[in-house]
Amino acid sequence: MAVQRAASPRRPPALRWPRLLLPLLLLLLPAPSEGLGHSAELAFAVEPSDDVAIPGQPIVLDCRVEGTPPVRITWRKNGVELPESTHSTLLANGSLMIRHFRLERGGSPSDEGDYECVAQNRFGLVVSRKARIQAATMSDFHVHPQATVGEEGGVARFQCQIHGLPKPLITWEKNRVPIDTDNERYTLLPKGVLQITGLRAEDSGIFHCVASNIASIRISHGARLTVSGSGSGAYKEPAILVGPENLTLTVHQTAVLECVATGNPRPIVSWSRLDGRPIGVEGIQVLGTGNLIISDVTVQHSGVYVCAANRPGTRVRRTAQGRLVVQAPAEFVQHPQSISRPAGTTAMFTCQAQGEPPPHVTWLKNGQVLGPGGHVRLKNNNSTLTISGIGPEDEAIYQCVAENSAGSSQASARLTVLWAEGLPGPPRNVRAVSVSSTEVRVSWSEPLANTKEIIGYVLHIRKAADPPELEYQEAVSKSTFQHLVSDLEPSTAYSFYIKAYTPRGASSASVPTLASTLGEAPAPPPLSVRVLGSSSLQLLWEPWPRLAQHEGGFKLFYRPASKTSFTGPILLPGTVSSYNLSQLDPAAVYEVKLLAYNQHGDGNATVRFVSLRGASERTALSPPCDCRKEEAANQTSTTGIVIGIHIGVTCIIFCVLFLLFGQRGRVLLCKDVENQLSPPQGPRSQRDPGILALNGARRGERGQLGRDKKRVDMKELEQLFPLAGAAGQPDSRPTQDPAAPAPCEETQLSVLPLQGCGLMEGKTTEATAPCSGLAAAPPPPDGGPGLLSEGQASRPAVAQVTQPAHSEQ
Repeated sequence: MAVQRAASPRRPPALRWPRLLLPLLLLLLPAPSEGLGHSAELAFAVEPSDDVAIPGQPIVLDCRVEGTPPVRITWRKNGVELPESTHSTLLANGSLMIRHFRLERGGSPSDEGDYECVAQNRFGLVVSRKARIQAATMSDFHVHPQATVGEEGGVARFQCQIHGLPKPLITWEKNRVPIDTDNERYTLLPKGVLQITGLRAEDSGIFHCVASNIASIRISHGARLTVSGSGSGAYKEPAILVGPENLTLTVHQTAVLECVATGNPRPIVSWSRLDGRPIGVEGIQVLGTGNLIISDVTVQHSGVYVCAANRPGTRVRRTAQGRLVVQAPAEFVQHPQSISRPAGTTAMFTCQAQGEPPPHVTWLKNGQVLGPGGHVRLKNNNSTLTISGIGPEDEAIYQCVAENSAGSSQASARLTVLWAEGLPGPPRNVRAVSVSSTEVRVSWSEPLANTKEIIGYVLHIRKAADPPELEYQEAVSKSTFQHLVSDLEPSTAYSFYIKAYTPRGASSASVPTLASTLGEAPAPPPLSVRVLGSSSLQLLWEPWPRLAQHEGGFKLFYRPASKTSFTGPILLPGTVSSYNLSQLDPAAVYEVKLLAYNQHGDGNATVRFVSLRGASERTALSPPCDCRKEEAANQTSTTGIVIGIHIGVTCIIFCVLFLLFGQRGRVLLCKDVENQLSPPQGPRSQRDPGILALNGARRGERGQLGRDKKRVDMKELEQLFPLAGAAGQPDSRPTQDPAAPAPCEETQLSVLPLQGCGLMEGKTTEATAPCSGLAAAPPPPDGGPGLLSEGQASRPAVAQVTQPAHSEQ
């Protein structure tokens, strides 16, 4: 079988051997010119702005351009170039004059629309911001004032609404006479509201709303105000008749937040922000008895404003709230800068804009929208424009246009491509041939002309399916006309092209060529095994979604180690990462084999050996012994309570007897432990503590497990008492000298992990809550103590004996 390679994705480095050649090539190139004069750049000194025109009247759209002459100026309307005619005239300074602004009537086109000023010279073309031109209009009133009846000393309010361009100016008349604006009791709000406070009998009359702009003047229906006699003077709860409305404005406009409150006594009106921020005092005024006016609004004024009407001297109040949203047109934080770069290198422009809502950025090349693709890349929400492998066709003026619902802005920069005379032509006859699953050999021929100054070649490499920004390069000596590209991915198509470099610049790129690497069988998958129970296993590995793309997946085999034939294959898709085996023989050692396959064949298998015997032994030898957990779990069970009492009484009796009998009890305990630790007579497989995982073990090593009983017994003892083995203490063997003391010496007893049982002798013994029924058990997988009690106390207690124990016959 062929040598397998890892199937994980490879990412070639950005620059590989030879590492010094490409930087040397770039150092020999001429430095970019920084001497471009800003005065020579083509740019707008004045741009057209939004305007409202009177039908039948002339209108002028301003435009003034700076730049290297000659400069040609044209205009676009709704993106289409506007032809010269007697109706619209281009002035000498570049502005556009429309002699008679017209609306669409009788099939004649309307002059309303979005206008752009276009300037062009030999370096490129720029387009101004869009200016929206609309005709002045005035609609009919869609809200007329309504008749009102009020009490003396109370409040009256009239409102009218009308749409128009430009925004109509609203005034009021009483009995066909303009109202006296010097009267403090009369408050006129710009949005078309008239408030009258402290009503008097002379305020009665008929009120009209008058709206006017450059298009027309309109008068609303009349509304009668009737002022009745004085009120009863009885107490009235504070109430808000009209609260603030939700407003959406643009920066530098004026916000009017209305609040009309009534009550007896007259309530006090106050304002606050819902977010707790202060409203401030600059540009803030209160109009009338409670209207909040914010002039020259900014984005910071956005928020929810709360109007509160308080009864004087009390905490009784009523509130109303409205949201103010302030939008800001796009403006540039960073303008793109004009640059000059040698041909074949990379040019980058950066443009950052801010506004509310955040503006959308687009790029124009000589007035045409520029999108990503080919060697053009846009990153960071279009704020960065990168052009790789630039050539003469990329020399142009690039514009950044930032636009949101509040307006648009534009900024421009020029790219100059430095193209030296006498550069070599592109390399010829580029061919790419697959050598292996990870290597492709690329060959080429010298350019036809100007080859003497060539100092080397640069090979550009990328996956055919990847975008251009993932391309990387490898430099090649000038005397070499072939190169072996390695560390590629199997069964993958790659694109290659070559440039020749000289001290004065790079050639244009060769014709690109494609080649696909050969395929290979997948590598062995990493496999881990988890024991779920005495008769089940869980197999875990990493999923490989690429296998499904190459008609592949996984094959699983398993068998008892004592048998010659496998069960399987079990076919699994490449997206699967686990599989459970159940109904296994608890007494057997299993061999598990997992391999990956694709259209090129089967890969090498990963083999694991695992035994389930330890799981069943641990279950049998290690019954639950956590007295406190048992007590908590059985609080509601009568049977559990009875069993807990019996266990507690047994523990107490055991410890009392131990203390009464003293040394004799201690010797008996030691003998009991020795008997439990004596090697059983069954086969080695039945005494194997824990789970025996023979992953990758050789057959000779597995056969050696049962050859030396004494060594195996000693290993079991060390597993149960790791500290004893580590301390170098002699083990208890039947072959010891009979005259030697019994195996219950001070050092050996002091390291026995007797969980939950305390031994007391003199003043040096530390004891904890005892448990009875000590039994030897295999060590748990986490390396914890191997001696467990019947109740398995939650924490171990170590008995320290300061005097050697004397054996009694």
